[in-house]
Amino acid sequence: MLKIGITGNIGSGKSTVCQIFELLGIPVFNSDEQAKLAMVTDIQLIDQIKGTFGREAYFEDKTLNRKFIADIVFKNDIELQKLNSFVHPAVFRLFNSWVKLQESAPYVIKEAALMFESGSNKLCDKTILVKAPLQIRLRRVVKRDKLSQVDVEVRNSKQMDEEVKATLADYIIENDNKQLLIPQVLALHQSFLKIVKNS
Repeated sequence: MLKIGITGNIGSGKSTVCQIFELLGIPVFNSDEQAKLAMVTDIQLIDQIKGTFGREAYFEDKTLNRKFIADIVFKNDIELQKLNSFVHPAVFRLFNSWVKLQESAPYVIKEAALMFESGSNKLCDKTILVKAPLQIRLRRVVKRDKLSQVDVEVRNSKQMDEEVKATLADYIIENDNKQLLIPQVLALHQSFLKIVKNS
């Protein structure tokens, strides 16, 4: 099974790109959504989070206290690294199980904001970076998430520099409001189908 990783820094539009692939019939594994799921279903992960951040990390109804966790990890890089070191392996386990269920698809996509940071690019055969200029990305997230520009800048600063990611990715999609997304995605889709056919 050909596995394609898609990443991009906050506000790049990687989710929009993934939606286009889904319209083409390609299954997409959303690592961020699966991480949220794992944090309330994976017993090993729940124990690690409680053991590190305290029982306040979860409400009595067993849902995650997101604000409590965010207030800790977005202000402290060491705490963020700890959380990621628990969450990433749990998501890897979910991804490997999910891939086995997608036998009828020509290829699958793994969407992950922290693909290179987490090492999950190693689980993929090819990687795509969705790029956009910083000011465009900041405006998108301020509007989408109703956050202040300062909050978005802090979150962006926690991610690997986009230009560094560009040197690591196999393909780049430009989402700069100048180039159309759909033709770029269709061209890559055809490339991947050829790889599958010739493998």
